[in-house]
Amino acid sequence: MSNALKEQLLKAGLADAKKLKAVKKEKHKQKVQASKNQPVVNEASMLAEQKRQQQVERDKQLNQQKQAALQQKAIAAQVKQLIGNNTIKANGEVGYNFTDGKLVKRLYVSSRQHDELSRGLLAIAKQDEQYYLVPTAVAEKITQRQAESIVVLNAKQQQEDEDDPYADFKIPDDLMW
Repeated sequence: MSNALKEQLLKAGLADAKKLKAVKKEKHKQKVQASKNQPVVNEASMLAEQKRQQQVERDKQLNQQKQAALQQKAIAAQVKQLIGNNTIKANGEVGYNFTDGKLVKRLYVSSRQHDELSRGLLAIAKQDEQYYLVPTAVAEKITQRQAESIVVLNAKQQQEDEDDPYADFKIPDDLMW
């Protein structure tokens, strides 16, 4: 009640001061009870909390992308170091043809290196559009880290058995059926 209305009711005798205080106290208790039962919903704080949660999620995703990029760079550096430390010079007169994707490439190697490439003792690694000869053990380590860096890795051929009864009878390469 407004102060003017209270005064008019008090003057008319329709209400007394004790009853007004009791009613005021009762209304206050009801407001307090209602606020305890129903939490106050502040839309601004809810929106701010949602935006903060979205920002946290976005930050997590960006952090994961950055970590993945750093890990890729570290792997690339490891592969570069493996190739750099274990490269065998390919100086020779014999051309070794191999495919890189859809392209046929040629690397000039010695006859010994050509034989080792064919038997799977050497492999060809690609880095920065250049090709390098590396030992098979190193090529396997590179394959574990970055498989696309190894262009040629032939399966090792088994050594000929010394007790093979047909060892003297080689199969000719130009055999036609």
